[in-house]
Amino acid sequence: MLAVCATPIGNLDDVTLRVLDELRRADVVLCEDTRRTRILLDRHGVAARLVSCHRHNEASRTAEALARLERGERVALVSDAGLPGVNDPGARLISAALEAGISVTVLPGASAVETALVASGLVGERYQFVGYLPRREGELRALALELERWAHPVVAFESPRRLPTSLAAFAEVMPDRAAAVCRELTKRFEDVQRGSLRELAERFGEPPRGEVTLVLGAAETERAGTSAEALRAVAELVEEGVSRRKAAELVARLTGASRNALYRATL
Repeated sequence: MLAVCATPIGNLDDVTLRVLDELRRADVVLCEDTRRTRILLDRHGVAARLVSCHRHNEASRTAEALARLERGERVALVSDAGLPGVNDPGARLISAALEAGISVTVLPGASAVETALVASGLVGERYQFVGYLPRREGELRALALELERWAHPVVAFESPRRLPTSLAAFAEVMPDRAAAVCRELTKRFEDVQRGSLRELAERFGEPPRGEVTLVLGAAETERAGTSAEALRAVAELVEEGVSRRKAAELVARLTGASRNALYRATL
């Protein structure tokens, strides 16, 4: 059996009793970084055989783990933090085990995504997780334009080094969008900074310390879409000789609709 085990995102005491029991019973524990997993196991007095399984050796480790599973061994899979397979190594092994007809069980636990969402105060009935933000400037701006139209909260991971650049790009497209920068969640120096994207971009002009999860609040209903009346108003202004960009800006100012959405929709 393959047991996919969630591990703490920061505070080592957030591990579940089920996960600790599974790690004790496993014949081998596949982990992203044996050093980090050893710290967790030592903290809770668990003795286990650790084998590394990260993005650079995942293919070979998957083959080795499948052989163990087919022999009837009990294999536990963990990542450095959170649930394996979600922006962490493990998805390949899980898929391979299922295709081979091997039993796979998931032991849930701490989640940086949901912890940040609740801590931000921006939680809604639904949300979108977009993983790590793109590094290229063009891709980052394209994502910002896409997120501007989403009328629900968004959660993303970002490195502290790139946070100022990402916040500036988002603030350029949707400056008044409510957001929160969540750092070092569940750790001793946990910090959640809330405000508009414009305010946060100014606040984080320099890279902060610690792991970062970024949350965007839901877009305001009026700004999330473009009404038929707003589109007609833009079209009429363009017919009168006003530039499309200026027309979109004027109508957006009067109606609260998104300027960029109006411009694109009337091209």
